[in-house]
Amino acid sequence: MSFLLSFDPATLGEPEETAPPAERLVAGDPRHLTWNIETLPDGALFAGIWQSSPGAWRVDYEEWEFCSILEGVSVLHEDGEAPVTVKAGDSFALRPGFKGVWEVIETTRKHYVIRLI
Repeated sequence: MSFLLSFDPATLGEPEETAPPAERLVAGDPRHLTWNIETLPDGALFAGIWQSSPGAWRVDYEEWEFCSILEGVSVLHEDGEAPVTVKAGDSFALRPGFKGVWEVIETTRKHYVIRLI
């Protein structure tokens, strides 16, 4: 077994297709594609590739998430803070307690690593 985890979308197969829950939808009709590459046996860590079409929805993070934007443009509207635009080449972490709106301006694709607490 290799301990190297590749994030190569060409080898990932079919993604899981989802959408934000209706009660969190703010604007548009965003659709998400997720290629989950790794889930630890205890279910406390996930890693993979995520993509969303344009739209906006409320988020409420109870977990840590590291993101690296591969394509597109999104705006993170943290409650009580100035909006932050993220685009291809940007990397950041969302800490537990982040609440606000994730707005996809141009279809966005990212690498993610999520650690549940």
